[in-house]
Amino acid sequence: MRALLVVNPAATTTSARTRDVLAHALASDLKLEVATTRYRGHARDLARQAAQGGTTELVIALGGDGTVNEVVNGLLHDGPAPERLPRLAVVPGGSTNVFARALGMPNDVVEATGHLLDALEAGSERTVGLGIAGGTPGTDDAEIPDRWFTFTAGLGFDAGVIGRVEQQRERGKRSTHPLYVRQVVRQFLNEPHRRTGTITLEREGAEPVTELALSIVCNTAPWSYFGNKPLYAAPEASFDTGLDVLGLRRLTPLAVSRYGTQLLTSSPERGPRGKHAATLHDLTRFTLHSQAPLPFQMDGDHLGLRTSVSFTGVRRALRVIV
Repeated sequence: MRALLVVNPAATTTSARTRDVLAHALASDLKLEVATTRYRGHARDLARQAAQGGTTELVIALGGDGTVNEVVNGLLHDGPAPERLPRLAVVPGGSTNVFARALGMPNDVVEATGHLLDALEAGSERTVGLGIAGGTPGTDDAEIPDRWFTFTAGLGFDAGVIGRVEQQRERGKRSTHPLYVRQVVRQFLNEPHRRTGTITLEREGAEPVTELALSIVCNTAPWSYFGNKPLYAAPEASFDTGLDVLGLRRLTPLAVSRYGTQLLTSSPERGPRGKHAATLHDLTRFTLHSQAPLPFQMDGDHLGLRTSVSFTGVRRALRVIV
């Protein structure tokens, strides 16, 4: 099998030696080409070339969720067609690795490589659904291009936290859980829409969901991890269904304490709940509008401020080695 290994050299939890050992192990079973990313968006370009070239059968992403997102967007540059596109495989190398772990991959580079080789030998794969987010016609954000996401997107509070973390990382800070906790506190203290949210969710054939202060879109469960603890914002979310949404209408100290505790103690059977929580399951199309520009993120990548984002859940979008 002809394969392309896309390596992010800045991956949080891998060293040059580890990457060399991994490449050597994969090359023993595959006709392997190794490409190292050199700039933001390079993984997307490499995956697009592999998809359009017609000879690559497998693209392996070695890196965190951001690298995986770029590879997926490159593979799906011309749209989903699982039967003709290269398969995707993921070796986790980031700080959280939500997509890989949601697929059942070990959260260790060496173990994940062994798991991948076993899966290739057994021909073990699945087809997963993904999400698309983009501009909304008739709004100031209409010209924003569509972009695929693998596990989550968010408009509002959580995206603001991610933006703060990215700023700290650009200053040389490591992506650690204490860093995230500090940025959650800072985002809360500076959140201007804690008591009355500005976000409205609209979908065809249903009443709008209004005054949301936080909106998290999930394509799978868990939504994220705190160390080894999975966090279930939308426990019913799945790669086999449409998109799920968790919206919160209040971010007061009491509400944040309550919902934060529920998130930390969440399970596959029970997520955040309460009179200020709105949960929606298996949505195909919907739009989030905000009365004020809010931070927006996809797969943990801060994408700036938005006032309107349209979402589509696409079933059976891509084949993945598991």
